[in-house]
Amino acid sequence: MGGESATRTAPRTGGGTGKGPVGSRTGQRLSGLAVALGLVLFLGGFGWGAVVYRPYTVPTGSMTPTIDAGDRVLAQRVDGDEVHRGDVVVFTDKTWVTNAPVVKRVVAVGGDTVSCCTNGKLVVNGKQIAEDYLKGGPAEIKTIPAVKVPKGRLFLLGDERQGSLDSSAHLTDVAAGTVASSAVSARVDAVVWPMKGMLERPTGFEPLGSLSHPGPLSTIIAVIVAGGVLVLGGGAYGPIAKLAAGRRARTRTEPAGAR
Repeated sequence: MGGESATRTAPRTGGGTGKGPVGSRTGQRLSGLAVALGLVLFLGGFGWGAVVYRPYTVPTGSMTPTIDAGDRVLAQRVDGDEVHRGDVVVFTDKTWVTNAPVVKRVVAVGGDTVSCCTNGKLVVNGKQIAEDYLKGGPAEIKTIPAVKVPKGRLFLLGDERQGSLDSSAHLTDVAAGTVASSAVSARVDAVVWPMKGMLERPTGFEPLGSLSHPGPLSTIIAVIVAGGVLVLGGGAYGPIAKLAAGRRARTRTEPAGAR
């Protein structure tokens, strides 16, 4: 008997090498629920983003250094009456010699008086504006006489003040370079390629009134990421449970005779 070798084999309960479902029923149900919920969040996040945002490629460097030529941006769909000072917006105005969407920064809204420059700074309603997004560049190298912006219209400038064809280049137009608020179709929230992230908040305009709130882009990204994690985690339960069951089976099957 001493030379004989016997084997003790633990009973198998649906795991290991069987072809049936691996893992406990509770685990299988939870993994299925995680995958289902993950797909809802993942696809729902993309659907939400498609409804709220529009992608644009900026063709010129008129918004440098905030947005460079060729950058891909995401812009939240908004109405013109939702626009605030400091917003970077997408609009179309036929009087600006192009029917293509244009990206500029709103520096004054209806009822404001805007001019440049005092001590090298843009002046709106008598207040000198600190434009931190210019990264130390000049506020304006050309003179802008005091312009009273009519109600329902906007005065817009490019962040690259030297060569931007903006409101300052249309001062002799009937509307003194201003654009109708209704011409705005979206507000830029972030530069996504290359990945520069969310635009800085234009805090220099805060003394004149409230700023616009960022769109739900961060929440949408969080929903998509959470959905992806749930899908991957739920899908990984089966292989992990199978691997664990195999290890348990090997540890339960061992020689009972001589060591």
